[in-house]
Amino acid sequence: MADRTWTADDVADHFEEAFRTLRKLPPVMAQGYFNAWPEMARTRHEIAFMKPEPMVIRPSASAITRLELTFDWILWIEEAERKLVWRRAARVPWKLISHQHGCDRTTAWRHWQLALTKIAARLNAQ
Repeated sequence: MADRTWTADDVADHFEEAFRTLRKLPPVMAQGYFNAWPEMARTRHEIAFMKPEPMVIRPSASAITRLELTFDWILWIEEAERKLVWRRAARVPWKLISHQHGCDRTTAWRHWQLALTKIAARLNAQ
């Protein structure tokens, strides 16, 4: 990362990728509970009439590593800025973000840009 010059757009893209990676991770389940039953043998006729299950896509190891780096970066900004950056990474519309922060859309965008610039400046300083 030392040979790269970071911009606010690069940091925003990184946060969006981190959000997508976090959504792909399996859900957290209670420890100690598991299923010991074997898989049922189904006939072709039964399989043909089953509801299709959604395809599960798991993130790669490098995507999880970048997610962990992003979690380190989020500690460099204030809590209100964290919420703003994370909501924008989740592609929440600016109208909802500005309503939640109690300001207009342009001010929310400026705060978002400032938070991303703080992270980019700290990454460029390393």
